[in-house]
Amino acid sequence: MNEGRKEIIQLTFIVVGIIFLIKLFFIQVIDSKYRELADSNAILPKVDYPIRGLIYDRNGKLIVYNTPEFDLQIVKNEVKNLDTAAFCDVFSKTRQELKQLFKDLKAKREYSPVKPTVFISKLSELDFARIQDRIDEFPGFYIQARSTRAYRSKAMANALGYVSEISKQRLDKDDKGIYRQGDYIGQSGIEAFYEDSLRGRGGVRYLLRDVDGIVQGSFDGGKADVLAVPGKNLTTTVSIELQEYGEYLMEGKAGSIICIEPSSGEILAMVSGPSYDPTKLTGKNYSQNFALISNDTNKPLFNRPLMAQYRPGSIFKVAQAMVALQEKVITPETRVPCDRSIIGCHGPHSNEDLRGAITNSCNPYFHNVLRRMLNQGKSNNPFDDTRIGLAEWNRHITSFGFGKPLGIDLPNEKGGLMPSPAFYDRAYGGRPWKFSNIYSIAIGEGENLVVPLQMANFAATVANKGYYIIPHLVKSIGDSGKPLPQYLEKHYTTIDPENFAIAADAMEEVVRSGTGQFRASLKDIVVCGKTGSVQNDARTMRQARPDHSVFIAYAPKENPQIAVSVYVEFSGQGARAAASIASLMIEKYLYGETKRPHIEEYVKRGKFLD
Repeated sequence: MNEGRKEIIQLTFIVVGIIFLIKLFFIQVIDSKYRELADSNAILPKVDYPIRGLIYDRNGKLIVYNTPEFDLQIVKNEVKNLDTAAFCDVFSKTRQELKQLFKDLKAKREYSPVKPTVFISKLSELDFARIQDRIDEFPGFYIQARSTRAYRSKAMANALGYVSEISKQRLDKDDKGIYRQGDYIGQSGIEAFYEDSLRGRGGVRYLLRDVDGIVQGSFDGGKADVLAVPGKNLTTTVSIELQEYGEYLMEGKAGSIICIEPSSGEILAMVSGPSYDPTKLTGKNYSQNFALISNDTNKPLFNRPLMAQYRPGSIFKVAQAMVALQEKVITPETRVPCDRSIIGCHGPHSNEDLRGAITNSCNPYFHNVLRRMLNQGKSNNPFDDTRIGLAEWNRHITSFGFGKPLGIDLPNEKGGLMPSPAFYDRAYGGRPWKFSNIYSIAIGEGENLVVPLQMANFAATVANKGYYIIPHLVKSIGDSGKPLPQYLEKHYTTIDPENFAIAADAMEEVVRSGTGQFRASLKDIVVCGKTGSVQNDARTMRQARPDHSVFIAYAPKENPQIAVSVYVEFSGQGARAAASIASLMIEKYLYGETKRPHIEEYVKRGKFLD
C-alpha cells in the first residue's frame, strides 16, 4: 500500500516538473513577449537610418543632399505620470491633438509597448533646438535622428522626384523585409527608379540602461550592433545650369523641353512645365503641400516629357521621308505639285522636291508620299494593299523608337501610338479600311501619338545618322563611372545612313531659309531643325484653342553636341514659341550664354499669337 503511494507521489512530481519545464520553454523560447519585457528593462534599441545617396549634375555640382530631421519616439510602458500640459506646451500640441497621437500610436503596425515607436515625426532642426533641453522631463520619450532631402536648386523637380514615408500598401508588398513603417522611400523620378542604389542599408545600436532608464553605454561592447551602410551617390547627365535656364524660359507656359547629347543618349536638360518647388515635399508640411500640389489644375506633378502624348505634327514629315526613301517609292528629286484641293497647306510654294517639301512643310507632298508607301500594288485588293503597306510602314517607323516606351531611367514613361493594321481593325470594328481613311497620319496628325522624349530621341537619331542610345539621366552609380548597361547599347533603325544625310540637308535648309529661319537660325552654328504646329484635342470639343507649337533640332550639323525637342501647348506656330526656345537652349549649351537677348525677351513675354 505504502509502496503504491510512493510511486504516485513520484509520478506527480515528475508530471509537475514536466509542466514547469514546458511552461519555462514556452516563456523563454516560444513567446517573445516575455523576452522583450526583460530586455526592455535594460536594453534600448536605437535605429541608425542610412544616409541616402547624394545626387550631382554632370559637372559635379551638388543638386540633392540630406539635412537633419528628428522623430520623437515613445516606449509606452516607460511613460509615467505624463504632464500633458507641459508636453503640449513644449511640442506645440493641443490636448485633442495629443489624445489623437496616443490613439494613432496603437494603430501603427510596428507598435509595441516595450519598444520605441514613432510618436511625432519630421521635427526640424529648429524644433529640436527648442525641445532638446526639456526632453528629460518626459520619461519614455526619446529623440531619434534621421535625415530628409534638401535641394541646392528648385529646378529639375519632376525628373528628380521626391521621397516620403512608405505606404502601408507598399510595405505589405515588401517580401524581403527591407523596409519598416516610417521608413522613407523614393516615390517618383530618379529617387524611385534608383531607390535600390540610393537608400543604403539601415543599422541598429543596442544601448544599456540602468534601473532608472538612464543610458550607460553600448550593450555588450557593441558586439550586437549593426552598422548602417550609406546609399550610393548618383552623377546625373544633366547640366543644372542648362536645366535652370530651360525652366526660366518655360515659366508661365505648359509644355516641355528635352535636350540630349546624341552620341551618348545623355539627357542634358528635361523641363516639364508647369513644375513645382521640390522643397515643398519635405519636412512636416509634406502632407499639406502634397495635397495642394496634386490638386493643382495645372498638374505640376504630371511629367510632360514622358507622360504627355501629343500628335507629332509636321516634325513627323522627316521620318515619313526617310521611310519612303528606304522603300524606294520616292527619290530626293521626286517632285509633287502642292495641290491644296487634296489637303490644306501653308506658305507660297509649289512642285517641290523632297528637300523643298520638308523645308516648306508641304502637306500635299507627304499625302502623296504616304499613298505611294501604302499602295505599292502588292495586292490587287486595295484594302489588302493598304494593309501590307501599313505593316511595312509601321516596321520602319517603330525602329526610330516610336510607338513604345524607350526605356528611360524614370518611372511612368508612356509609349505613344504608331497605328498598325491590327489597330485599324479594332478601330473600324472589322469593317474594311484603306488609305483614304487614314491619310492624316501622313502629316503627323490622325492616330499618331508621340511623347516629347521620343521626338528629342528622333532628332538625336538623325544627328547620329541612324542609331540612338536610350536617353537616360544617370551617367554614374556610385564610383562606377558608368550608367546601367542598357544605356551603353546602340539601337539601329531600319533606314540606311545615306537617307539620314538627305534628311539632315533638308533640316538644315528649314533653319536657313524655311519655316525656322527667323528665330531658330544662329550666326556661327549650323542648326538642323523642323517646325510643327500640332492640332490638339480641344478642337474636337469645339473650343477655340490654338495649336501646340513644336520644334525639333540638333547642332552643329557636323559632330552634333545637342539634340532638342520643344512642345509649348496652345502657342500656335512651331516657328515661334518652340523654335525660339530650342535655339536659345542650343545657344546656352554651346556658348554658355545667349547672344540674342531680343529672342529671350520674346520668349519671356509669351505673346506668341500676336
